[in-house]
Amino acid sequence: MQRVLTPYDRLAVWLASRGPESLALLLTRVALAGIFWRSGRTKVEDGSALTVSDNAVFLFEYEYTGLPLPADIAAPLATYAEHLFPALLVVGLFTRFAALSLLGMTLVIQFFVYPEAWWSTHVAWVAMAAILVSRGGGTLSLDALLASRRAA
Repeated sequence: MQRVLTPYDRLAVWLASRGPESLALLLTRVALAGIFWRSGRTKVEDGSALTVSDNAVFLFEYEYTGLPLPADIAAPLATYAEHLFPALLVVGLFTRFAALSLLGMTLVIQFFVYPEAWWSTHVAWVAMAAILVSRGGGTLSLDALLASRRAA
């Protein structure tokens, strides 16, 4: 006996297929990247590509005092990471690694900088990163292109 799919079941099957999933993963990559990219841009000198601002170092010295690294190391590391990993996410290159790195940054921020921000902010960042770590970048990514070339 063949089971007839309801309209809901057909919709669910379609939504779980490659196309919609890849669009959702692309949107997740761009959303998570945007959060960290914008944060990274606040840490650089105006008009420069990646020159860490004195204001950023000041924040790491006097506001982010719970970090286990000195400010002169933490400020550039965070600034560079907030540029590199979002760029990788947007193009979908090394997606799982980039998302895992941003997940790690989120947990550092959660535990050492803003522990009160879990439900207001960080839980969403963790959820987006976890989805990308578990599912990868989807078919609309350089990861998928490289994988198809390796398979050929």
